[in-house]
Amino acid sequence: MKATPRSLSALRVAVAEAILPAESLMAELAADSRKGAQLLHRTLRRRRDQANAQVEHAQSMLQFERAAQSQGFARVAGVDEAGRGPLAGPIVAAAVVLADSIIGINDSKQLTYEQREAFYEMLMCGEHHVGVAIIAPSVIDQQGIQQANYQAMAEAIAELSPTPDYLLIDGYRVPGLRPPQERIIKGDSRSQSIAAASVIAKVTRDRLMQEYDATYPAYGFAAHKGYGTQVHMTAIREHGPCPIHRMSFAPLNQIPDAGELF
Repeated sequence: MKATPRSLSALRVAVAEAILPAESLMAELAADSRKGAQLLHRTLRRRRDQANAQVEHAQSMLQFERAAQSQGFARVAGVDEAGRGPLAGPIVAAAVVLADSIIGINDSKQLTYEQREAFYEMLMCGEHHVGVAIIAPSVIDQQGIQQANYQAMAEAIAELSPTPDYLLIDGYRVPGLRPPQERIIKGDSRSQSIAAASVIAKVTRDRLMQEYDATYPAYGFAAHKGYGTQVHMTAIREHGPCPIHRMSFAPLNQIPDAGELF
């Protein structure tokens, strides 16, 4: 006797709760000639295809890690920074050795606020190894942004224990580091380890800028994170720079006697 098909409402619940790939449910829907069942079949198939695409993308983002591991390097760290360009606030670098693959992680700029926060918690609370370094605006002014960037990355790497034996660095070769390193252009969208570092660095810096917003509310740091937006520039003209502004950056370095404001 042919089995009676499940009601469409029961099938909707099954699709909503399905753990992909859900092959048996896919087969059940494919064999059901009702229009509603066919619509659910297409929905579940799209979800499966999207999940497969995410897995394939995640695997492609492990190409550099796997290449290093094939050469005998066991602890491969991705390194990235956040905050080179703003007129205010620190530069933050992070170094991450992943314990396992993370599906869906990407360049932090390509993720939503909610996604960045979720990945941050996953990275910080799991078995992954994370190092973070924060370089103050005063050090940026003293050393220049490039040297401060190098320092931030070196300090973040030094925070990792055990020490990594290979480094994947987004966009730079950092002088003076002992482990072998590989410079990867746009690495935050090509390497999972670097993408993870970009998430840690950005979330850490964004949270710091929210704290600075409470200390210096006139500048709107929570909204623009120190970048030279029109709102920020207007605030500087009205109130002058504050202690977290980078006085070596234009146009702040053109303000006469700005040091007296501190």
